[in-house]
Amino acid sequence: MPRRPGGAVNTVLLTLGRLPKALDLARSFARAGWRVVVAEPHRRTLTGLSRSVARSLRVTPPAEDRQAYLRDLARVVREEGVSLVVPVSEEAMHVAFLRPLLPAGVRLLAMPPETMLRLHDKHGFALQAAEAGLTVPETWALDDPRARRLADAADVVVKPLHSCSGRGVRRIPRGAPLPMGEAAIVQRLVQGVEHSSCSLACDGVVQGTAVYRGTLMSGSVAVGFERVDHPAIETWIARFVAATRWTGFIAFDLIVDEAGTPWGIECNPRTTSGLHFFAQDDLAPAVLDPAQPLRHRPERRLQQFWSCLTETQHSFGDWPRFRANLAHLFGTRDVTWQARDPLPLLTMPWTAWPIIAEAKRRGVPFGEVATLDVGWSEPGEATRPVPVPAPLVPAGMR
Repeated sequence: MPRRPGGAVNTVLLTLGRLPKALDLARSFARAGWRVVVAEPHRRTLTGLSRSVARSLRVTPPAEDRQAYLRDLARVVREEGVSLVVPVSEEAMHVAFLRPLLPAGVRLLAMPPETMLRLHDKHGFALQAAEAGLTVPETWALDDPRARRLADAADVVVKPLHSCSGRGVRRIPRGAPLPMGEAAIVQRLVQGVEHSSCSLACDGVVQGTAVYRGTLMSGSVAVGFERVDHPAIETWIARFVAATRWTGFIAFDLIVDEAGTPWGIECNPRTTSGLHFFAQDDLAPAVLDPAQPLRHRPERRLQQFWSCLTETQHSFGDWPRFRANLAHLFGTRDVTWQARDPLPLLTMPWTAWPIIAEAKRRGVPFGEVATLDVGWSEPGEATRPVPVPAPLVPAGMR
């Protein structure tokens, strides 16, 4: 079991516990001999009931009071003897600001805030990718006159600068009016097949990438997934990671057009559900030592059981869709189930009830409200949109 000088066991802090990807990380670190602590605004969480977690501590929601949240995390680090902090999901934008509050020697698996926020900002990401010579669709700020000209010439997509899980994203037909008064971008619509990814990198070198597609959707959020092999996407990601000298988890949404060219449309500077496709026991060792392998698990198709069950129930009456969903539900492995650690899956309706209730109140899918209290939504200097002109096709990909 890894120990710190003086014989103390190393402790990792996960900064969210409600999502299955946090459970993967917790189980991996526990198997590697680390003590796992989870900080979470919700009172009860999926990961908090795992045998892999030593303590689950409640903290202020960062969307409510960012500074109080950071103070809470810093206190947990001190009191629990944490030596590594690993962000999990949307809270990563806030956690990036934690570094000045950490004791000497504590590692934070996050890039500097200005880098994180630039990529979280959909316009900043488009510019960053273009500067690296990578393919991204023509993109302008909503209030830029060139956005109107683009919308007159082509179908476009309007996206809030900091939306996630598809919140607020609209497809606008060519020539139709654009919304006004929003912090948003207008992006040329690329026709093709959407893919997602999740990668771990260290100092600009990719340690592992999982490329996947949704097999069952809840709104715009995939709750069933299939890993695919796509060398062109992996090359695109490797070039982006090298250009930014990225360390930590990073994820992308891309559309592959008819010619096989991947176009980057969004970046998530954090984990996504693609994390589940990595061999669980490899995750912690790869985070701790970039020389360690990060392999894929053998299953190519995975699902979040309870969300897929809900979608199957909703499709009752549409018999072709219902039969397909039912076959998916009973023929696909759940991402959280382990016989030696059964409570996270079995109790998920109870631990996730606050999110389920909010989704019902708003009439939206679970995924669209799962991270509302931890998401980043404040525009600022680090996230100011910058024009991305066309064309953005590097010479080698024309």
